[in-house]
Amino acid sequence: MVRGLRGATTVQQDDEQTVLAATEALVVEMAEANKVSPKDIISVLISTTKDVTSAFPAKAVRTIEGWTYVPVMCTHEMDVPGAMPLCIRALMQVNTDTPQRSVKHIYQNEAVKLRPDLQK
Repeated sequence: MVRGLRGATTVQQDDEQTVLAATEALVVEMAEANKVSPKDIISVLISTTKDVTSAFPAKAVRTIEGWTYVPVMCTHEMDVPGAMPLCIRALMQVNTDTPQRSVKHIYQNEAVKLRPDLQK
């Protein structure tokens, strides 16, 4: 069965090393928390707010050991007034038998404010 794993994080500044490190930490935690290996991942869609322009976050995913062939795509979020700045969001589509109510969505740093209902 296909499930969507959601996640988001924020960075303190828009520079390549920071964006790539934050993206890697996010997707790795998403996979580990849900006991998903790269072979189970259908694709990962990553979006950033318009103020994140220093790097393609997909590069971080493609360079994780064992993740070379996971399809990844980047895009920008809608530019909504008052939106959280310097935010990176991820939607990971995976093959899993985990029931939807048991999927663990991961929110890091300031992004925990986006979905307080999913924080435990």
